[in-house]
Amino acid sequence: MPTIESRTPSRSSPRRGGFSLRSETTGWIANILSLAKKRSPRVCFVPTATGDFRGFIDRFYAAFKKFDCRPSHCHCFSGTKLIQPRSAEQDIIYVGGGNNRNLLAIWRLHGVDRAMRKAWNKGIILCGVSAGMNCWFESSVTDSFGALKELTDGLGLLKGSACPHYDGEPNRRPTYRRLIKQKILPAGVAADDGAAIHYVGTRVFRCVASKPGAQAIR
Repeated sequence: MPTIESRTPSRSSPRRGGFSLRSETTGWIANILSLAKKRSPRVCFVPTATGDFRGFIDRFYAAFKKFDCRPSHCHCFSGTKLIQPRSAEQDIIYVGGGNNRNLLAIWRLHGVDRAMRKAWNKGIILCGVSAGMNCWFESSVTDSFGALKELTDGLGLLKGSACPHYDGEPNRRPTYRRLIKQKILPAGVAADDGAAIHYVGTRVFRCVASKPGAQAIR
């Protein structure tokens, strides 16, 4: 089971793995933190989909340290003693992008899937980007296998299918539409880069965008 720790970011953070410090990213962070409806919410970053890549973790801390919050992160690949994540102590759990197939396999191996479901049932805010969007649904479109194809064993907290990067990668839109038309995937939702879909329970509450023209599609 993963460990959760807090720390200050390294000075030698690699420039990869996400968490751009552009204004649109800071807008996303402010929006996510506002959902906790409290001062200094506890935010746990889960970078499983990149194999706990150090640079991704560093950039998470660099981005979130600008806000009134208490950041931490969750290790699944530490190689040391692993313990059950204290997900119930968090206000927000943020799942990073990367390999969605590997993320689900590692989570199930270490019981993180059960911890996420407990957090969901407790009302803790669950969010993420790319694989961190796909993982909550029953199924999705992913490049975790190499070429884009269906993944049908998501956590299933949200019904139907999901497709991130709908306008950001040329083959995402046609692949997703084809898989639904052929009934390989159930109907679902897609999000352009820079768009997010906000669920309350299992229902869409609203869609928000960090750049002009970014859309969410049912």
